[in-house]
Amino acid sequence: MLDKNGIAKRIAKEIKDGYYINLGIGIPTLVANYIPEDVNVVLQSENGLLGIGPFPYEGAEDADLINAGKQTITTMPGSAIFDSAMSFGMIRSQKVDLTILGAMEVSEFGDIASWKIPGKLVKGMGGAMDLVASAKNIIVAMQQVNKHGASKLLPECSLPLTGKRCISKVVTEMAVLEIDKEQGGFRLLERAPGVSVDEIKNATAGRLIIEGDVPEMQVN
Repeated sequence: MLDKNGIAKRIAKEIKDGYYINLGIGIPTLVANYIPEDVNVVLQSENGLLGIGPFPYEGAEDADLINAGKQTITTMPGSAIFDSAMSFGMIRSQKVDLTILGAMEVSEFGDIASWKIPGKLVKGMGGAMDLVASAKNIIVAMQQVNKHGASKLLPECSLPLTGKRCISKVVTEMAVLEIDKEQGGFRLLERAPGVSVDEIKNATAGRLIIEGDVPEMQVN
C-alpha cells in the first residue's frame, strides 16, 4: 500500500501545465514536492499566498512564510503575498483550476466531510467550504480506512458535511477512484502496487464499481 508520500506522488500525475492549484492541509501539501519539473503550475494557499514552492530544507525555514496549515514553505520567482480577502476572492471567482483536499469521510455521491469530529476540539473549517463550493475540480487525498480499520468511503457521510456532490476523484493508500455522481458509487480506476481488488472491496463501505481489469497505478 502507499504511504502519504505515495498518495501525493500519484495525485501529482493529475496536474496539468498551467493549472492554478490549492493544496489543503495534510497529505495535499506533500503534492508540492512531486510536481514534474516540466509542468508549470501556480500553487495557491487561502491564507494569501500565490506561487508556493517545495518545502524548505531543514535549517532554511523562514517563520514568516507559512501555508494554511501553518507549515513553513518556500516561494517561487514571481510569487505574491496578499490578504485573505483577496485570496478568497480568487477562490470564489473560480480562478483555481484544481483543489486537492484531505477528508475524514467521502460518500459515494461525492459528498465530503472534512472539518469536524463530534466530541473533539477543532479549530474550525478554515477555507474548506469556500473551496468545495467554488472549485472546478476537486481531488481528495485520504486514507481509505480509519485507525480502527473501518472504511471512510461510505454510502453517506456520518460527519457534518463540508460540501455535497463536489468531489471528482479520491486517491487513497489503496486505489484511485472516480465518483459517479449520477448513479452513486466509487469507480475503481487503479490499484496501488500489490493491492488486490478484493482488498479494496473489503475497505470500501460505499458502492464500488469495477469495470474489467483494474490496472496497477504507476507512482514513479
